[in-house]
Amino acid sequence: MRISSVVYSVRQGLKNIRRNLLFSLASIGTIVSCLFLFGVFYCVIVNFRSAMDDLENTVTISVFFEPGITDENISLIGEQIRIREEVNTVEYISPEQAWENYAKEKFKDNYEEAMEIFAGDNPLKDSASYTISLKQLDKQAEFVKYLEGLYGVRKVSTSQAVADGVDALNSVVTYASVGIIVILLLVSIFLISNTITIGITVRKEEIAIMKLIGATNFFVRAPFIVEGVVIGLVGSLIPLGLVYLMYDNVVSYVIGQFAVVQNLFAFVPIKELFAVLIPVSAAIGIGLGLVGSIVTTRKHLKV
Repeated sequence: MRISSVVYSVRQGLKNIRRNLLFSLASIGTIVSCLFLFGVFYCVIVNFRSAMDDLENTVTISVFFEPGITDENISLIGEQIRIREEVNTVEYISPEQAWENYAKEKFKDNYEEAMEIFAGDNPLKDSASYTISLKQLDKQAEFVKYLEGLYGVRKVSTSQAVADGVDALNSVVTYASVGIIVILLLVSIFLISNTITIGITVRKEEIAIMKLIGATNFFVRAPFIVEGVVIGLVGSLIPLGLVYLMYDNVVSYVIGQFAVVQNLFAFVPIKELFAVLIPVSAAIGIGLGLVGSIVTTRKHLKV
């Protein structure tokens, strides 16, 4: 396509936007709303996932051994656990560490006195264990069955109810967000399609003449494609600024008013969020405009 044709297409596309300003603004407004909600949902989901990851690390599996098991067999069990793909962390708790942890929790202020009384006589001498966290909690039930089948394992202690609850919550939030975003995207495509259709109707006679004098289908469609892409691009830039301001202010407010929240989990840095949001939002906005314009021109440009 020649440079002059490109310039013509861009000019006509911008003229179409001005000519149908009301519908163009409606299309841009819908994309802004769509991508703003997308940005909000993305920020919430990423922070939610970060908090869930922290929570998942607190949901652990404890593996206890048969009495009299050798240190060599315990090490072998540890190696078999560590090579599993679903395993995130493995921590060995010695009998001495187990007794110390128990004494601190049980006796509290009398901890040192209890340690002196039981010095040299560990009540939990057969309580060595591995504490394991998984990368994905939905793998816990299957992994527990594997652990129970290992030679030398006496007992596997889990928090399956908590794991199931966290996994279910993850699924609900994810499916609900995807459903809402898909609906908004479809509405955006519909409005862009209507805007392009009006532009085609207004210029129907002009397009017919262009076709009669030999203009190609692509040459005729190009201005409408430009129109859709510009609408999509403008509609993708505005919500990025809105989300940036909102996220920064909300995080600052929450940290300032509710310090306890910061102790529970850390907010994802805004730079990390926008490293994904900027290209994704631009791609969605341009993609919406491109799809809406191509579909509409194919349907209506039969002159």
